[in-house]
Amino acid sequence: MLKNKSLVSIDDVSNEDLEEIFTLSDRMLGVVESNKNPHLMDSKIMATLFYEPSTRTRLSFESAMHRLGGSVISVSDASSSSVAKGETLADTIRMAEGYSDIIVMRHPLEGAARLAAQFSSKPIINAGDGSGQHPTQTILDLFTMWKEFGKIDGLKIALIGDLKYGRTVHSLILALSRFNVELTVISPPSLSIPEQFFSRIPENVKVRKSEKMEGFVEDADVLYVTRIQKERFADKNEYLSLIGSYSVDLKIVESLKKNAIIMHPLPRIDEIKPEVDFTKYARYFKQASYGIPVRMALISMILGVN
Repeated sequence: MLKNKSLVSIDDVSNEDLEEIFTLSDRMLGVVESNKNPHLMDSKIMATLFYEPSTRTRLSFESAMHRLGGSVISVSDASSSSVAKGETLADTIRMAEGYSDIIVMRHPLEGAARLAAQFSSKPIINAGDGSGQHPTQTILDLFTMWKEFGKIDGLKIALIGDLKYGRTVHSLILALSRFNVELTVISPPSLSIPEQFFSRIPENVKVRKSEKMEGFVEDADVLYVTRIQKERFADKNEYLSLIGSYSVDLKIVESLKKNAIIMHPLPRIDEIKPEVDFTKYARYFKQASYGIPVRMALISMILGVN
């Protein structure tokens, strides 16, 4: 049960919760497509505190709340808030909880969302904390797979790109490890999965590691591609040396299974060529659109109105 609870890590959501979220998200998808307002959140207010740039996550959370009939107050630029005056995160959260019923926060420091939850009497949703986790992205990623294949068990999933700094991958690996899946992790050695996440993959989950895509993606049901996280690098020369390490192009696409799909949490840089957008494999824009019904479901469940 998620009612009145913070969502900081994918560990805060059980597999039973995921089943309920998927069912409710599917229902909310129908609400979105019918353009009806269920008025579930009348008089409810969501505060969005984004200390890092965001497009899809912030807009989809705010759209989700509006579609549920609620209201949104927002800080989208820390430099224009009291943070610029030296206000602590604890004080900001204590202020925001007095103005709202639920708080969605993105922060550049790993662990910031967990800290915020300790100071808040209102539920906190982690919209990404540095190189830590991005649990709601993972839930919509899993929902995308569930919608496409009708299941998650039995899937073969290739995770490609920046697996060190990509917080979406960190949450996704932990979630997928609960299912009967086969994982292939593909990255440069310097961008491999941190041990704190890799060590949590149980022995019954088959894992392959590679530095190249060729020979390792042809049997995949899902290619989950990520960009190299420029903003996480202390050494920009290291980042420049890794640009273009992986690129899904038509040659790669032609080698895939007929029912395979390509996913990406977006934004992308050059890791998926534009021509791939027009193939039957591309699902990243549909994946992004699922952010609204999934976040509608999460908001409803956490506030106990569904």
